[in-house]
Amino acid sequence: MADYGEPAAKRAKNGKNPSNLSQAAGFGKKVYFILENCSLEYAKIGRKDVLLTSEDSGFIKNNLKQDPMKYRPDILHQCLLMLLDSPLNRAGNMGIYFHTTSNVLVQVSPQCRIPRTFNRFCGLMIQLLAKRIIKSPDGVILMRVIKNPVTDHLPVGCEVKLTSFAAPQLSRPRELVPTGDLKQIAFVVGCIAKGQVKVDYPTTDVKISNFPLSAAITCTKIANDFEEAWDIL
Repeated sequence: MADYGEPAAKRAKNGKNPSNLSQAAGFGKKVYFILENCSLEYAKIGRKDVLLTSEDSGFIKNNLKQDPMKYRPDILHQCLLMLLDSPLNRAGNMGIYFHTTSNVLVQVSPQCRIPRTFNRFCGLMIQLLAKRIIKSPDGVILMRVIKNPVTDHLPVGCEVKLTSFAAPQLSRPRELVPTGDLKQIAFVVGCIAKGQVKVDYPTTDVKISNFPLSAAITCTKIANDFEEAWDIL
């Protein structure tokens, strides 16, 4: 079983046998997606635990004194569906993390299959936040809360780029495909409805379109270009 809680570099230093996931991260071509500022909070409304969304505006305004539009777990749902279904992921060339507004960092196994319906996704996220781990019926870890920061879980030398419409220069995702000895790259994508993600670990900002894009479309454009560049059909 893969150890999702310990970085690949640390496992190698300790002399542990790497899992298949670790081997792909250390030696194969791989692109990482870090989904940032994900709104994942749940509360008891009535007798039920509910993953808060913008539709719970009354509870959010009255009890949390927050803007309901900040509560958009549907954006994370859309991104995970797209990424996990992609040929890039199924070929073993993708790593996925998401980081919540409450500073919870989660690693997602490429074997994970996200529920298609949003209601079932909400139930799964409540279970993840409560138990800090999701396993398949046969015990395989599918999602797991891990220690911050996310950079401790990326390969040594992995370049991290923040996707931002405010970046000064336009780049096609295919132009960003690593060449030479560099085999891994990471993209930070904001899971927010509007505004800019502010994090300090990316090395550069990149703009991949002349138009503001949703998080899911951003993930799609990057994944599609890497599939084409790496001849993944």
